[in-house]
Amino acid sequence: MPTYTPPLRDMQFVLHEVFNVADEFKAMPAHAETDADTINAVLEEAGKFAAEVAFPLNIGGDTEGCTLDVKTHAVTTPKGFKDAYAQYVEGGWPALSCDPQFGGQGLPHTVNQCVYEMLNSANQAWTMYPGLSHGAYEALVAHGTDEQKKTYLPKLVSGEWTGTMCLTEPHCGTDLGLLRTKAEPQADGSYRLTGNKIFISAGEHDMAENIVHLVLARLPDAPKGSKGISLFVVPKFKVNADGSLGERNPIFCTGLEHKMGIHGNATAQIALDGAVGSLVGEPNKGLAAMFVMMNAARLGVGNQSLGLTEVAFQNALAYAKDRIQMRSLSGVKAKDKDADPIIVHPDVRKMLLTAKAYAEGGRALQIFCTLLLDKAHHHPDEKVRKNSDELVALLTPIVKAFITDNGHISTNACMQVFGGHGFIKEWGMEQFVRDNRINMIYEGTNTVQSLDLLGRKVLGNNGATLKKFGKLIGQLVEEEGVNEKMAEFINPLAYLGDQMTKFTTEVGFKGFQNPDEVGAAAVDYLRVAGHLVFAYMFARMAQVALRQIAAGSTDPFYTAKLQTARFYFAKLFPETATLMRTARSGSKALMDTDAALA
Repeated sequence: MPTYTPPLRDMQFVLHEVFNVADEFKAMPAHAETDADTINAVLEEAGKFAAEVAFPLNIGGDTEGCTLDVKTHAVTTPKGFKDAYAQYVEGGWPALSCDPQFGGQGLPHTVNQCVYEMLNSANQAWTMYPGLSHGAYEALVAHGTDEQKKTYLPKLVSGEWTGTMCLTEPHCGTDLGLLRTKAEPQADGSYRLTGNKIFISAGEHDMAENIVHLVLARLPDAPKGSKGISLFVVPKFKVNADGSLGERNPIFCTGLEHKMGIHGNATAQIALDGAVGSLVGEPNKGLAAMFVMMNAARLGVGNQSLGLTEVAFQNALAYAKDRIQMRSLSGVKAKDKDADPIIVHPDVRKMLLTAKAYAEGGRALQIFCTLLLDKAHHHPDEKVRKNSDELVALLTPIVKAFITDNGHISTNACMQVFGGHGFIKEWGMEQFVRDNRINMIYEGTNTVQSLDLLGRKVLGNNGATLKKFGKLIGQLVEEEGVNEKMAEFINPLAYLGDQMTKFTTEVGFKGFQNPDEVGAAAVDYLRVAGHLVFAYMFARMAQVALRQIAAGSTDPFYTAKLQTARFYFAKLFPETATLMRTARSGSKALMDTDAALA
């Protein structure tokens, strides 16, 4: 059976020693009183919930899955899920980062994201039920009417109700401009929605008394394509004027998807048969409102893979220390045993360190991004808010695609450490691989994220936001460029930073001549950008570790951090050279292939 220990020490290192979040919060009136002790106490308690309540349900939830009663359309979640959610609500966890005016605790997003990393390590399928509510909350805060906010937000914040996002239809996934669900205006100002949705995570369940669906649909006079999409809030149960629940709304689960992973989450097929809803935001401007939820979800999906990378690493490391197989190539290491522990073998260490590096780099990036979000929402300086918003927009597709791709690499590597036992269910490793696989697909496939990064976020403003991130790199290089002990971290970062400008210009020029060149280069480009960002994170972490050691610290944590950073720069970062070469090879070898694909 797998185990899980919340990585509190590394979280605290990134939060307090690398990014000094408590000092950053002091500049934000809404979070000025959120100090390090408060953050640590919250994370410690959240870690207990993750490890002691959510984690023990993970394998059982995967085995049992969800059950649909086709007559009543009711879904029963796996044993223990409902009780765990009740404990979650009782502990006030849904309200952690929500606005106090709606009953929230008002803590920073940065803290909440760390809580969710641990929950994702513990049980991704369970965590998706409360996790999706945060996106619904954000969309309604940004675009909901006063009445909608009054009706739905306090219940979403308390966790009494949960939320979903209903986008995909059987004939359209990423291309939402093709969706057909209709919304007919009614005399009382409401709308009746008719259509079918699929792949709706947490779309029906027994864990909360009501589900708040955010649904994309078309008004009768809507223009074709994505410019004719509106957003509606459609509750499972209608809500009376006094806030009590009324009759059942005709929005039903008609089937559950049979999936590769996340079996404990109800991925629902949803039918709307004249379901009553209300318009969120302006008519035909639904995508703008939904993107508030989708961007939150994209950061959340990156966090899912971060969580799975961490828990897979922990279990693979423990196994590698215990499992004995063969002898070390450099001589016997365990003389009292018939064979050496497999951790002595170089490639086993490579697999373990790959997962460790991708977990620690991903954690630093997630915390960096959510700190930017907190600044974008709460910093009193408009310039800081704008700059932070631009940077997090640039980094969101990297968080979603790079961290989930790395999660795929890492969970597979950790399963490989177990050998044949990794393929067996009881060890838990194959579930981590299966659960992670969806993260590369939903909320916009990783190719879509790559096109978003290169086409919209970089080339769309001629690299202006990328240059802002480049300035952060430049500041670090200037600060540490003459420090010989930092050279092994700073020099490759500085080199790639310089290369990135030329690389981006070259791809952009080709794309201007032939748009397929952007499509051909985008996935490789995002991975290069991901390594640029991770290199910056590891350089900053190495900077802190070296300073602590120079100050006399003998804490092995800092030595370990430096060793992980050295591994990252030596064994993972160099793939950027190959990626730039394949990106530059152009689209011809892909598109001039009609005979090969006949």
